[in-house]
Amino acid sequence: MQLSAVDLSPVPDSGTAADAYENTVEAAQQAERLGFERFWVAEHHAMTDTLAGTTPEVLLGHLAAETETIRLGSGAVLLNHYSPFKVAEVFGALDGLAPGRIDAGLGRANGSPAADRALGTDRHATDPDGDHREKIEAVVAHLADEFPDDHAYSDLDVARSGAEPPVPWVLGSSPSSAAIAGELGLRYCFAAFIRPGFAERAVETYRDRFDPTERPGAPDSPHAIVAVNAVCAPTDAEAARRRAVAEASFARMRRGVVGTRPSIEEAIDELGGVPDPTPSTLAPDEWPRAISGDPDTIAGLLEQLADRVGVDEVMIQHVQADHADALESHRLIAEGIGSD
Repeated sequence: MQLSAVDLSPVPDSGTAADAYENTVEAAQQAERLGFERFWVAEHHAMTDTLAGTTPEVLLGHLAAETETIRLGSGAVLLNHYSPFKVAEVFGALDGLAPGRIDAGLGRANGSPAADRALGTDRHATDPDGDHREKIEAVVAHLADEFPDDHAYSDLDVARSGAEPPVPWVLGSSPSSAAIAGELGLRYCFAAFIRPGFAERAVETYRDRFDPTERPGAPDSPHAIVAVNAVCAPTDAEAARRRAVAEASFARMRRGVVGTRPSIEEAIDELGGVPDPTPSTLAPDEWPRAISGDPDTIAGLLEQLADRVGVDEVMIQHVQADHADALESHRLIAEGIGSD
């Protein structure tokens, strides 16, 4: 199984965005040493007290200079906020900085009303799926220079390295995003840490709708990743204790408090105790929003979830209070998968 990671650049307690970005660089470099396939960074707005990952295109340029071999990408750039041509230009420039290593992860999400207004985003599109599909198609056409000669954009060029062009991915957490990815013949990543109950249906929809294209670099067959919130520690009990941060964060989101990250002690207090360890074998209809365990337990759980949707790559997203714990988690997951 291949491993990848997505990083939200959380701001440490009493820290700044500079500290968050330094930690993200360290995590990317560690992922490269551990043999991770790719390292993506996220885009969130109006949460900068806790999440500094607002502009993946900027952070990826820095990561390109601080890494050598690992694939780098956006998880995701929120396409509903931007012009497709500008997004294509950004990823073309990133390809020039890290030739043949760039993933253009394309997604969508609305933020707060104020953030969306400031970004010039229409929150009331009459056909949001259609608009999203058109924007994805436009980004791909710009990156692959696919506009016909009589098109208004046929003379627009995007800078690129001359190596493999940026690889477009559709990212989402619903069957509608899966259908778009399949019908366009693109790669797909499902965010199971957001809506785990849709994982199997979404990936099945992607495969059912997949229509291969002749575009250079496009997959001949469906190519999917499932992204999972996973916490690894030396023991199942300690991993469950650290998973309390994710569980409490989810509970806060359900109450409308978005983007915050309690300490382990705060999380345990809010939950009324330490969460039970994730069982080593999940029921057929069970897909937790977050899983935890020691290296052997996590390896087994990831294999179960990957087999359930038929993928051979899992992307790790985690919500942890301590950067050292997060680095240890990645290391132990890699050890567990490597020895499985």
